[in-house]
Amino acid sequence: MQSIYALHQKNSDDIEKEEKFLLHSIDSIQDLYLIMLSSLIEIRKKEMVYLEASSKKHLATPEEKNPNRKFVTNAVLQLLEESNSLSIAIEKRKITNWAMNDDYILILLNEIKQSALYETYMMNKKSSFEEDKDFVIAMFSELIAPNEKLYEYLEDYKLTWVDDIPVVNTQILKQLKQVLENDEFRVSKLYKDQEDKEFVCLLFRKTVLNEVALAKEYIDKTPNWDADRIAEIDTIILKMAICEFLKFPSIPVKVTINEYLEIAKEYSTPKSSIFINGILDNLVKEFQNENKIQKTGRGLIQN
Repeated sequence: MQSIYALHQKNSDDIEKEEKFLLHSIDSIQDLYLIMLSSLIEIRKKEMVYLEASSKKHLATPEEKNPNRKFVTNAVLQLLEESNSLSIAIEKRKITNWAMNDDYILILLNEIKQSALYETYMMNKKSSFEEDKDFVIAMFSELIAPNEKLYEYLEDYKLTWVDDIPVVNTQILKQLKQVLENDEFRVSKLYKDQEDKEFVCLLFRKTVLNEVALAKEYIDKTPNWDADRIAEIDTIILKMAICEFLKFPSIPVKVTINEYLEIAKEYSTPKSSIFINGILDNLVKEFQNENKIQKTGRGLIQN
């Protein structure tokens, strides 16, 4: 949607250039994912360095000489540190952000150590894998993901990540919840499979190359609206949805409608989702009556 909008704004017909940028911006989501995961590893490392330095101070207190190491021995944080899948991915994609910007790691570590969450966790001297996991999940969701300084850094580093941050954080939380004791943490794939990746280009190209024909499908269905009065984002959403109806037989109609209504709620005007829902519902009935919609595969029964 954003790539098609960019083409419109530039008044450009260079589909290949915009498609290349689209794929590049999607590929960079993997970097964001690895940066967020590596922050957990680096936070633990910083605390280990701090504990080591404190224990070697000339006038170290008994507590500094024999510190509570529950945080740095957290089983889930150690799983991340020891994950071959994660370390290889970080090295392969040259994720060195925190080596050059460790001040953000110190900010996060400081906020964590000042939190009630950390205090409660450290008070219980005993430890279990489930407790360690619950703590890391809460730490990530309540302290790291919403941190404004971290968000500002990520936004400044790559503007296209603004929309990707919530998606990446949700994926990481999902994985953390699924972590099992003595199991290796594995890096998520960016695409489910090759077909998943091809869908990106197909949807983009089929929408752009058929915009005029796709627009004709809904123009007559908006008698109370001049075409010029419909928000441009809404016209793009409608064209993409209609394109999926007619040219992507494996995607259920309900899935298409629900996805684009969510996009409309996020990116368009407050009333756009209602407007778009009305048009798409009417179009589906018309297309089905005319046998224009041919869906195939499992789970595609329409109610």
